[in-house]
Amino acid sequence: MNSSPRVLVIDDEPQIRRFLDIGLRAEGYEVLLAATGAEGLALAATQSPDLVILDLGLPDMEGHAVLAELRQWSQLPVLMLSVRNTESEKVSALDQGANDYMTKPFGIQELMARLRALLRNRPGEPEHPPRYDDGHLAVDLARREVSLDGAPLALTRKEYAVLALLLQHAGRVVTQQQLLREVWGPTHTSDSQYLRIVIGKLRQKLGDDPANPRWLKTEPGVGHRFIVN
Repeated sequence: MNSSPRVLVIDDEPQIRRFLDIGLRAEGYEVLLAATGAEGLALAATQSPDLVILDLGLPDMEGHAVLAELRQWSQLPVLMLSVRNTESEKVSALDQGANDYMTKPFGIQELMARLRALLRNRPGEPEHPPRYDDGHLAVDLARREVSLDGAPLALTRKEYAVLALLLQHAGRVVTQQQLLREVWGPTHTSDSQYLRIVIGKLRQKLGDDPANPRWLKTEPGVGHRFIVN
């Protein structure tokens, strides 16, 4: 079995991809290359990389958006690359879930040292992106797809984000404050009416009776729990 760490590089600059491909392979890494955010997310979902190097400026979507989608289902270490070197850009990327940040141009040896540190500190996670399917409700967190009894279910971004977060903690109570903080942001932890509306819409679309819930159980005064069937 090949135990070499697998690194996914998402960058639209061909010269950067080539530079990293050569440098990483010389250090014994396996390398996956993507030129767009969509291509990178697809590779992250299907090729089980150990670490992601993500450019902030991509042609189809911002690196921040790629990171946000990735964080819906994975805690893979992410090293952000950018020509933007302001403190606010770095803080924003780290607050949104990046594990490290380097500005272009950069030295290959410093990059390798940071990769080694990220891989050493990587928390354990499932080998494959999680998918839930109980024969009625199916949720693919990697592809952001939800279906009910085989039919695609259209959810808003907030509805999907709440469902995904509850599913990631299936069987455990997720507090109102945690849901509000992670879905709406740290300034909305008291806006419980937002959460009530989204939970109500989710129940309506799922056909989930709040008095006898099949999937979404409310723990009064505490939070919500996804019931594993």
